[in-house]
Amino acid sequence: MRIYGDLVSGNCLKVKIVADLVGLSYEWVPVDILKGESRTPDYLSRFPAGQVPGLELDDGRCLAQSNAIMRYLARDSALIPGEDFLRAKMDEWLFWEQYSHEPAIAVCRFEMRYLGKPSEARDPARVRRGEAALDLMERHLAGAQWMVGHGVSLADVALFAYTQWADEGGFDLTARPAIRAWLGRCTQALRPAAAD
Repeated sequence: MRIYGDLVSGNCLKVKIVADLVGLSYEWVPVDILKGESRTPDYLSRFPAGQVPGLELDDGRCLAQSNAIMRYLARDSALIPGEDFLRAKMDEWLFWEQYSHEPAIAVCRFEMRYLGKPSEARDPARVRRGEAALDLMERHLAGAQWMVGHGVSLADVALFAYTQWADEGGFDLTARPAIRAWLGRCTQALRPAAAD
């Protein structure tokens, strides 16, 4: 099994975290998105959208989109709640992460960290969207240890990836103690596997 990705991307990091947590054997294939390596004919033959991460199974089948890959890799693990409603709540957070959280937090981070733009150059609508996403997480986590249920799930992995770097996109977490505490719990629960 091969996982194609660039670890400057939270979307790639979360797939690597899941693969490591569930103890899968895989080859990590580095794809430098800043050098356009996800746009080569070889890469596009596997992943036509030209995005990272990508998963190539031993039989040659390929799967794209980080949350779909995480869902597949974790299918028989404790990272997916066993109860139907909690599984649906996890999916709710996964869809929200890709629609409301990642497009704001990740894009602001990319522009500031990798394109060298100052925080003042961020799109105000994107900044408002990112602040609203972080505010929603703060409200939720003020009354919960994890995003879903009583333990770490794919919802935590997905949201951890870019929330941990929110400051690199100009977002201040100092007034969000519940998120900061949750990030600490995630670091303990997720980082040992990601560091292997």
